[in-house]
Amino acid sequence: MESNLYTSLKDRIRAEYKIYLMALLFVAIADKIGKIQIPFGPGTFILFPIFYSLILGILSGPQATKIINSREVKAASKLVIVAICPFIAKLGINAGASIETVISAGPALLLQEFGNLGTIILAMPVALLLGLKREAIGATHSINRETNLALITDMFGPDSPETRGSLSIYVVGGMVGTIYFGFMVSILASLNIFRPYALGMSSGVGAGIMMGSAVAVLTEIYPNLASEISALASASETISGIDGIYMAIFIGIPFCNWLYDRLEPVLGRFSEKKH
Repeated sequence: MESNLYTSLKDRIRAEYKIYLMALLFVAIADKIGKIQIPFGPGTFILFPIFYSLILGILSGPQATKIINSREVKAASKLVIVAICPFIAKLGINAGASIETVISAGPALLLQEFGNLGTIILAMPVALLLGLKREAIGATHSINRETNLALITDMFGPDSPETRGSLSIYVVGGMVGTIYFGFMVSILASLNIFRPYALGMSSGVGAGIMMGSAVAVLTEIYPNLASEISALASASETISGIDGIYMAIFIGIPFCNWLYDRLEPVLGRFSEKKH
């Protein structure tokens, strides 16, 4: 038994070693580049290291330089959930340590998660019109960060279309979401419609890197309120990580399934006509 396990592990390492080496190289390059801020009109684009590593991963794939082949890409997709497990555990530890802050933040932070569910109504029809099938459920049920990807993988399995949809948005969110969040919050701050505290609170949507992008911009715009904005964003992020997973389990995913069953027979026809 132990011999078979050792042989299987040895075979996997031999077949997938290039994935680990390339991942280590990309992380080193991305960390060396660091965070880049680009002023643009009233807003600011912020590029984080994860953006560079994802771009390098795409360029090394079978559709570009072919350094990584299709078999290795398929193997790497299953390793994503393994790689983010330590981060998911860290989120849980931070949530427990910040429970007093969470409680003192008030009901507004708890209720904000219902706003995140509202995006399903907008995203599901668009996903179906683009030709997605069951992938649309995984893609649209939430903001699709680490905890959500882990949830979908656990519920539907790593090879399911729902997980492929969730993983796709996870990757796109890491590339585009960080830039979008930083730029969007700088635009909103320049309009003077919302208080700085409200902008800080809304930055914590359950994605640490997106929250970091938004808070980095807000603390530069409001340096005198930097500590308060960061505290509210962190509390909001913690709340989103705690109640967001339950919202997805009991409301988000069932609602997506219900919406998919009713919209797919209608909207799916339009995408089929295009093909």
